[in-house]
Amino acid sequence: MRAAALYGILGPLSLSLAMSALLATPATGRPLAAPTAPAAATIPATPTGSTRSAAPPAEAAGAAPSATRSAPAAPAAPVPTAAPTWTTWSASAASAASTAPATAPPGDTAAARGVAFAARRAAQRGITFRRCPRTEALAAPITCGKVSVPLDYARPRGKHISLTVSRIRATGPKARRQGALVYNPGGPGASSMAFPEYAAGDAFRRVAAAYDFVGYAPRGVGRSAPLSCQRPSAYAKAPTSSPPHPTAAFKRRLVARARAYVRGCVRRSGRALAHYTTLNNARDLEVLRAALGERRLTFVGASYGTYYGAVYATLFPGRVRRMVFDSVVNPAPSQIWYRDNLDQSLAFERRWRDWRRWVARHHAVYHLGATADRVLASYEKARRRLARKPAGGVVGTAQLQSAFLRTGYNDAYWDPAARALAAYLRGDHEPLIELAAPDPAEAADDENGNAVYTAVECNDAPWPRAWATWDRDNTALARRAPFETWDNVAMNLPCAFWPLKPGRPLDVGNLEAVGPRRTGRVTLPPVLLLSAERDAATPYAGAKELWHRLPGSSLVTERKAGTHGLWGGPNACVNRHVDTYLLTGKTPGRSAFCAPRPEPVPLPEPAPLPESGKQPATIPGTP
Repeated sequence: MRAAALYGILGPLSLSLAMSALLATPATGRPLAAPTAPAAATIPATPTGSTRSAAPPAEAAGAAPSATRSAPAAPAAPVPTAAPTWTTWSASAASAASTAPATAPPGDTAAARGVAFAARRAAQRGITFRRCPRTEALAAPITCGKVSVPLDYARPRGKHISLTVSRIRATGPKARRQGALVYNPGGPGASSMAFPEYAAGDAFRRVAAAYDFVGYAPRGVGRSAPLSCQRPSAYAKAPTSSPPHPTAAFKRRLVARARAYVRGCVRRSGRALAHYTTLNNARDLEVLRAALGERRLTFVGASYGTYYGAVYATLFPGRVRRMVFDSVVNPAPSQIWYRDNLDQSLAFERRWRDWRRWVARHHAVYHLGATADRVLASYEKARRRLARKPAGGVVGTAQLQSAFLRTGYNDAYWDPAARALAAYLRGDHEPLIELAAPDPAEAADDENGNAVYTAVECNDAPWPRAWATWDRDNTALARRAPFETWDNVAMNLPCAFWPLKPGRPLDVGNLEAVGPRRTGRVTLPPVLLLSAERDAATPYAGAKELWHRLPGSSLVTERKAGTHGLWGGPNACVNRHVDTYLLTGKTPGRSAFCAPRPEPVPLPEPAPLPESGKQPATIPGTP
């Protein structure tokens, strides 16, 4: 799934968004204060049956299939497994992954021992924090370091990879400090290396006084053993097309592109590809906790970060101190990841309608139509023009769709998107080019994020292997939800041809699933869940699912709102609940509700674009 900037890709969610600048950043909607740091690119993820969505707290941003589609059968007895099994690669057979010979995966018991070994060693070594490398664009007093983790936890003495880590110390008196607060914005494929910069923001100052803000790049991301599946220039190819109801010929090209993309992943990443999974992300988090010298983990995860945070809480409940899950992925094993992405596409249709209704209410400003249907007609008019002649030679219908998908992630995009569309229809193409054209400077980061998103989601769970299933389910869904459905397919279709045996999703919240010897029958402390009722990247049903799976958890709901990523945004009620929980451990009971944030108002002059939002949801180069 796709996701957003502090909140990154979920890609599911954000489950299936492309992974560009949408990675989750806190929900502010304002640019980061960093001097020259480029905008993080998320969407993918999610997401997304994928949940790509990664963004820091809600300041900047911010991931359900329809009833008509058939879902893959729920995996029997979901239990944690080790890395997916490598199979013999077949360049032509779509069923290669299911028919090629495979070696037996190492047992989960071996991986559990490997985590314990790696965590002990990390605790002994710690992390040496120094001035950050220039490539991170992080200024003092932020410092950077590395933590070593096994590539394969079943073989902890074998090959190791290094994860990059960033930190800024708590600003308050030592007597009031509470240790490290680790943040993940989602994706899969998003980095939180810039998270320490948020400590200076007004919305985070109380928490930053008590906690060191710690960010890191998960395995495969940035400088943390980066994955790649194609040349960045090929990934960023533009213009490309994105029909809401593709022809049979277009679908054939889509399948060919997905297969070629998978071949690139295998060629460029090799056997290491099998070890980029949610389970290993959770295990890495346990090693990071130990390396930071924390007895128990305090963690905020957004979008996809909520999923692997919940997996961590299930595997290591005794190591949890406090956890905030912001914009929650549906963790039900039967949802991961194909159905999550279907649900996401349906939810984006509702948010797309929300934006069109808002534009219609401000017809006197934008002149795009006085009803939601007339606004849609204006959008379709622009889409037809771009199909004939891309704006600036780089904005085609796929770039248009990706840019306007951001309106589903973050209300901060509503006014810029409306202005750009209105200007384009008047003959001024520049605002649309600024909004939608890919940035060549971000191509490498975007390609990297997309590769991680693909590897994790394809490795995590079974996907339909038959193209006929994808075609049937999404053709039916697109009749109800044409806006995002086929772009989500393009994002996730490589999983149909993935040459690795998939894992089985963990039964999140079921401590017995990982065995009493693993958990020691400990009780998971209360955790805090945040969700907006109309979130498209991670639909609200996912928050309720995790809420039921984690006894003692507390769900804070922002009513009638849909921005993806809540912490640090303009809703003081939400921020107050988060601050209280992180500073005191107190939750607002089993559930609490906050009134919606103020609706955007058209501005006299165009405002700067926010750092987060969703970026290309298609595999670059899609025909």
